[in-house]
Amino acid sequence: MVELRFDQASRDAQTHTNLSALRVDPSGLWIAGDETATIERLAWTGERYDHERTFHLADYVDLPAGRDDEADIEGIARANGWLWAVGSHSLKRRKVKSPDPAKAAKRLSTVIREPNRFIVVRLPLEGPGAVGKGAILTDLADLLADDPHLAPFTAIPGKDNGLDVEGIAVLGERVFLGLRGPVLRGWAIVLEIDVREDGPDRLRLDGYRKHFLDLGGLGVRDLCPYGEELLLLTGPTMDLDGPVRIMRWSGEGQPEFVADLPYGVGCDHPEGLAALGDGRLMVVYDSPAPERLTPEGGVLADIIEI
Repeated sequence: MVELRFDQASRDAQTHTNLSALRVDPSGLWIAGDETATIERLAWTGERYDHERTFHLADYVDLPAGRDDEADIEGIARANGWLWAVGSHSLKRRKVKSPDPAKAAKRLSTVIREPNRFIVVRLPLEGPGAVGKGAILTDLADLLADDPHLAPFTAIPGKDNGLDVEGIAVLGERVFLGLRGPVLRGWAIVLEIDVREDGPDRLRLDGYRKHFLDLGGLGVRDLCPYGEELLLLTGPTMDLDGPVRIMRWSGEGQPEFVADLPYGVGCDHPEGLAALGDGRLMVVYDSPAPERLTPEGGVLADIIEI
């Protein structure tokens, strides 16, 4: 295990207990939670990741709903001099907070669309741990509304097997988005998108390709490059604890099984996956178990070998 230590502002925002996206470079890591509109930078000290810097996306791109609404960042990619971030592109059904059936039914009838979730952001990397002003794509979900496979799911909340983007990876010049949902009769989907510049601060989608993957009924929870291939972190599309697996995929054909990952009951949900320089993997968790939290304001990530 390795400690990721966060500052007081991130602990107050509970970012460290809602981690959902991760990328590592030689001097540190980029990481995000799904309850803010920020990306965090932690530096490697030789013992832990520390000295957090917070990058508000609104300082670098024009967010649809402004600085303070959450963007539900579910994936980060780093390649070719760019840092990418993707929101879930999902609708949200309100959580049940009362055992009263009438109150529960009322909350379950409410579906919310938060515009900041519907973004793909690309920022230029400007030296170790720094980014510059970038560009944003905001109409991916709108363009998918005519897709014969995905259109019916764009109006369904993510946790109900609706459209839910939960990972981004760049392999060469190819940009991939992993979908937690929908899963269609057991088949998951990875989108390969063709993104172009549309002015100094906008991106446009010139096309996309769907890859249908047999993941045993699971959806994609994250993607990360591993050599010339991709590793897929897979898990349930619905609100379930597990199973969780790592699969290896070339970008064509069907993926191969690599490993099962442990998961908790009501906690320790693997959400972020990154490859370290020595071939090992780092895994971070949403809803970490209490024993993962450190007194210094950190959280423990797993380091695994495959």
